[in-house]
Amino acid sequence: MKPDYCWFHRSAFVKGAVAVLGASVLAACTGSGGPGGTATTAGSTGPITIGASLSRTGDFSADGQAFEKGYKLWAEDVNARGGLLGRKVKLTFLDDASSPNQVVSNYQTLFGKDHVDLAFGPFSSLLTAPAASVAARYGMAFVEGAGGAPSVFDTPSNQADHNVFDVSLPVADEMIPFVNWIRSLPANERPKTAAYPMAQDPFADPPVQLAQTELQKLGVQTVYSKVFPEQVADYKGPADRVAATGAQLVVLGSTDVPTVAAFMQAFEQRHYKPKLFIAAAGPDQGGAFTSAVGTGNAAGMMVPDGWYPGYANAQSKQMVRKYVAQYGGSPSGVNADVAEAYSVGQVIALAVTATGGTDNAKIISYLHSDVPLDTVQGPVKFDALGENGAAATFVFQWQNGSFSQVLPASTTGSVSILATKPPWTS
Repeated sequence: MKPDYCWFHRSAFVKGAVAVLGASVLAACTGSGGPGGTATTAGSTGPITIGASLSRTGDFSADGQAFEKGYKLWAEDVNARGGLLGRKVKLTFLDDASSPNQVVSNYQTLFGKDHVDLAFGPFSSLLTAPAASVAARYGMAFVEGAGGAPSVFDTPSNQADHNVFDVSLPVADEMIPFVNWIRSLPANERPKTAAYPMAQDPFADPPVQLAQTELQKLGVQTVYSKVFPEQVADYKGPADRVAATGAQLVVLGSTDVPTVAAFMQAFEQRHYKPKLFIAAAGPDQGGAFTSAVGTGNAAGMMVPDGWYPGYANAQSKQMVRKYVAQYGGSPSGVNADVAEAYSVGQVIALAVTATGGTDNAKIISYLHSDVPLDTVQGPVKFDALGENGAAATFVFQWQNGSFSQVLPASTTGSVSILATKPPWTS
């Protein structure tokens, strides 16, 4: 992907395709819902089966387990209200061990052997892209919440079938509120130098590359910009090299808590503290993040996201209350993955209700019909590629042990940003 690539650049193109997409989708898919599942109507009996591959083990296990909780919480809420179309929802999960090869095998099993009616996506763009291609071959609608990288939608088969739908914020745009905030500062208050270490991952890199391009236009000098292997053993070297630059700003391309924690630890050991530190992912993981790095060290850490536990949304508040009641902890410790997964379920439920069954071709057409949907993450409206053009965009910062919304500054609920990260606390 080019460094200056932005999802908004694709908007004009995809809007023109929306008008004709419904017909093309129906022409490409049969009304049977594909070989992966049997199309059913409101008159059908028995449970509606939904399959998903999740990273219960491996590098993405913390996120995969959080996604599982979100999916289960949604299913429990739906079943408590009588299910969908009067039928209970039954979830089937397979462990992909955070492996792209295994995720392909899992969805082939779910569609070809288990014949699930519907499908939910896995965690991470790295796994979503190949999984969505399998779903396309089986004619399945593929709704997911953690596969927003451009690579997911640029895969030829996904472009052709238009079967993948991401309920969350498009990845490439995540750092835009932060860049706009830097732009709003007087020139003498902007960081003079910046480092851009990036894990080799389709989720981690696009927002950092776009931020680098835009910040360079503002006169922020790049002193480090490299991609490193997404293996824990390979984190310390890049972290030490970033520390050696003394960059005032660090924009880290990360996918999880271990990546961010490793960089923070290396920085502390070298007595280096950037003035500003924002990571693509990791600090949004609630208690999992603060438990790994310590509440004191978390102070000042920033992260973009489309949701947080204090989001002023009635559905979100209800979900957070139920999550805390069931799993314990506090609202601030609820992982953003939970909301992403729960939103996937909500979108599927709205589509099943609107189409009167589990015919995947009809569901695909419905989700591409420009219909506005509402979830715990806020508004959802899919463009022709399946990206959510209506997604909310925020930046958050840990302050005094709380995960606080800070950007956009004009948005209701935002608090003043800590413009200088507090010292490490060991």
